[in-house]
Amino acid sequence: MSTTPNPKEEIASQIASLRSQLSSLEQNVRLTKIRDEVEDLQTDVGSLAQKIAVLRSRGYVFGRDFEAQAAQFAKQWAQMSANVLTQINQQANRLQTAMTPLSTRSTSLAGAAGNIAQARTLLNQLKPQADALEAQVNAAEGQLRGMYDSFDSQVGELVDQVEKVDWMLTQLAEATFPLLATEAGVMAVKAVLVRDGKEDKEDPDGVLFLTDQRLLFEQKEEVATKKILFITTESQKVQKLLFEAPVALVEGVEAVRKGLFKNEDNLEVRFAPGAPAPKIYVHIWQNCDEWKALINRVKSKDIEKERAVAVDAAAEARVKSAPSQCPSCGGNITQIVLRGQDNLKCEYCGFVIRL
Repeated sequence: MSTTPNPKEEIASQIASLRSQLSSLEQNVRLTKIRDEVEDLQTDVGSLAQKIAVLRSRGYVFGRDFEAQAAQFAKQWAQMSANVLTQINQQANRLQTAMTPLSTRSTSLAGAAGNIAQARTLLNQLKPQADALEAQVNAAEGQLRGMYDSFDSQVGELVDQVEKVDWMLTQLAEATFPLLATEAGVMAVKAVLVRDGKEDKEDPDGVLFLTDQRLLFEQKEEVATKKILFITTESQKVQKLLFEAPVALVEGVEAVRKGLFKNEDNLEVRFAPGAPAPKIYVHIWQNCDEWKALINRVKSKDIEKERAVAVDAAAEARVKSAPSQCPSCGGNITQIVLRGQDNLKCEYCGFVIRL
């Protein structure tokens, strides 16, 4: 059964809605969102060089163009920032001027709630003006954002790369395994090692690491040791290396999106004989297509084009001079010799060959 709206309640609701709109406009005409975005952009540009220097000090050897990009961004921002800020101030002054009469008349709304005719007159006058000013604010934000949007996207891409590398270096510093001499981290990601291709709660959480020589998964999680009525009451941190293989043994990588909405990034990595397993499945928290491309770039050594720090020549020479036969039994050495490896064990007689 429908009921006729109470005129006073309807007017009161319309007044409350308009006052809320005007209150938001009071803030928006100052272009606060745009000012915050520009301030964040300025902070990102100004801090990039130092953040990249810190990555280098922590051992990151790739991203050859990072420094040049950061310097170019700083130069571009110096050239455009003054104009952007001037335009923001001009637009904000214009919009605040237009807001002044609306702010003055908005105080009359509360007092008009008891007089339906007067309230309707005010609403009919102020609502179109508020809507028009709101449209002007949106147009001004779009125009101003267009002055730096493309630049902001470029800076954001580099900031994102720097943050991912910073996270990787932190994970490497905390890892239970050491990197080989001259081995360098390429990328790392939060991951689940899916034991049989179908993920369940028993599969280990941890970190998938990609270096310029190996693919590794380290379990790193809190594991329940005691439960009462399905509630964990005691737990312990488990951190250990569960898988490692030379990238040279990767035969293929498939990027697979799973889940109800196909929004879960997964990798299926196949290995040649000599790896600990013929295939691994990993659910990762980064774009699986990007990871597929990255693993393939490491395998093909295309990643070497991005080196900012050259590989130690002596370490490379030791790999090239590694024996092809065991000096003890004469068996063929079929293992992958990694740069920085100081010995290898003959798979036939067990003799340890020093490199």
